[in-house]
Amino acid sequence: MSTAIISESISGNKPYQVMARAALPLLVRQAEAAVPIVYSDLAEELGMPNPRNLNFVLGRIGQSLELLSELWRIKVPPIQCLVVNKSTGLPGEGIGLFPVKKEEFKALPLRQKRAIVEAELQQVFSFMRWHEVLKALELKAVQSDITALVNKATGGFGGGESDEHKALKAYVAKNPKVIGLGANAPVGLTEYFLPSGDSLDISFRGKKVWVAAEVKSSLSADGDIVRGLFQCVKYRAVMEAILLTESRPQNARALLVLESKFPESLIPLRNMLGVEVFDGISPDKG
Repeated sequence: MSTAIISESISGNKPYQVMARAALPLLVRQAEAAVPIVYSDLAEELGMPNPRNLNFVLGRIGQSLELLSELWRIKVPPIQCLVVNKSTGLPGEGIGLFPVKKEEFKALPLRQKRAIVEAELQQVFSFMRWHEVLKALELKAVQSDITALVNKATGGFGGGESDEHKALKAYVAKNPKVIGLGANAPVGLTEYFLPSGDSLDISFRGKKVWVAAEVKSSLSADGDIVRGLFQCVKYRAVMEAILLTESRPQNARALLVLESKFPESLIPLRNMLGVEVFDGISPDKG
């Protein structure tokens, strides 16, 4: 078996083959960043209107990696397991990547499923030959020079809090459902101070999960939104550290909430950082 034969598995003109060639370099980017990506975010970056169609795309990628594993006589990890369901944090059941039978996996508690997936993810993150994989499949790595975008987040912090920011913050705090939190979610606390010296715009701290929301009003330019993405990364890390000191599960989420639409140019950065974004959230719609 040659690499040319293996590359043929995704080199056709069928829509799922075209998408597989576009998706694999993005998954390599996520693997090198050690960040999973949810179905809807990957579909958006690929311009796919229906995330469910990714199952065909990911299946083709998995088949190619299995063939490459046979040729190289090593295990090429199932990079397709980086694509996870937003609610469960698990890959699709049809991917077939687990060391247990599909029926047995489905019967396991969610915690055990996540543990199995995490073990697979670590294999993907630690694999050092992803660029060789791309070359073998005649694909090129994603060129993601985001320096200019990141530079937008430096400096220019501006003055005090605007009325628009205050209104959006108060609205989201009182209406956790607009950011996907359940009916039992507590009302958010605004300006929640952390021991790092930072403060969360809004904190929703429940018994099972701690959610922070960083909000940006319609006045926020791209640079402020970039800064918000990095703030979410920081806040999540600090929140997890706090939970660790309390001997509690490190189940923390930091969301970016925008009154305006999320800029298309920032989608790759959002996905690389693994930040959840809710956009189009406005007090005027409440």
